[in-house]
Amino acid sequence: LSSHNRRLMADEKMESGEVRASLVISESKPPPARPTNIFERLFQPCLGELVGTTFFVFIGCVSVIENVESTGRFQPALVHGLAVAVMVACMAEISGSHFNPPFTIGIYLCGGMEMSMVAPYIASQLVGGVLGAAMAKMNRSHFCNFAKAHGAAFALLQPDDEVAGAVFGEVAMTCLVTMVVLLGAVNAKTRSPLVPFMVGCTVVINILAGGDVSGTCLNPARAFGPAVVSNYWVRHWVYWMGPITGGLIAAALVRLLLGDRKMRLIFK
Repeated sequence: LSSHNRRLMADEKMESGEVRASLVISESKPPPARPTNIFERLFQPCLGELVGTTFFVFIGCVSVIENVESTGRFQPALVHGLAVAVMVACMAEISGSHFNPPFTIGIYLCGGMEMSMVAPYIASQLVGGVLGAAMAKMNRSHFCNFAKAHGAAFALLQPDDEVAGAVFGEVAMTCLVTMVVLLGAVNAKTRSPLVPFMVGCTVVINILAGGDVSGTCLNPARAFGPAVVSNYWVRHWVYWMGPITGGLIAAALVRLLLGDRKMRLIFK
């Protein structure tokens, strides 16, 4: 009887051990992913783009309107770069933190988003640009500063012979920053958690290098908002054609030459 009892006790211990092991395993398994609803798939990303672009344009416009001459391009460069870095880090898991139509187009061409989201993203960015510029106008400390800067619209281009250089500058500098976005966030081989810092630094160096060439817009939404609010449209097309062309060139470089084997369309 005693040996029989011992066997029963041993069996009970083995069973309880198996039960405990199964509980431990089940606890270590991640919970099943909750399916996203239409708000999280469509509306929340667009709201993220709208809010992010709004505050980026607001901060950028204020930095230009209230810029002190003694600081030169350093103040707008630093403000725009830091604003990009902060907003990209905050909104990355909500919308991907584009805030710029050329970024959205380039990311789509490199397979980073669905085509159905391209138009809603760009529309959200343009509306955000207008809202940000309107906030900058409401925030002005002196109306003469706002009028002098045309609401931080790009009023730098005056003689006609400056236009070609400005278009080329916008193409080249937007190509650079878009390439940083695509290689740092979309291309698997070169993807980096430092993308917010990388993009922010690229914006800073572009403005410091090319501020006197074109004003270094690099973003049609950044140009569109102040143009609407201040009703200043002189050579506004430069800040659409240049950045979009630069974004397309960057996407082509990544898709054809610089991307990993999965990204590249040729030389696989």
